[in-house]
Amino acid sequence: MGDYGTRLRQCFSVVFPSIGSDDIPNASVRNVAEWDSMANINLLCVIEEEFEIEIPTGDLETLTSFNAILAYLETRNGKRA
Repeated sequence: MGDYGTRLRQCFSVVFPSIGSDDIPNASVRNVAEWDSMANINLLCVIEEEFEIEIPTGDLETLTSFNAILAYLETRNGKRA
């Protein structure tokens, strides 16, 4: 999972402290009850701060799981993430 995965796990732990570390890679809006619109905003703000990026509004609708966010961050690798 590498550095991106480790850092992203920390972001998820901050926003969703009730999710166990082993369950974070499987987290998505479909299986995390507390992942509502406010939690989504909080999560994305934490991610933007951690990775020193700005996530364009157009990208938000696809960032609905740990794996989708991880893939997004890895794709941005050459752009600062």
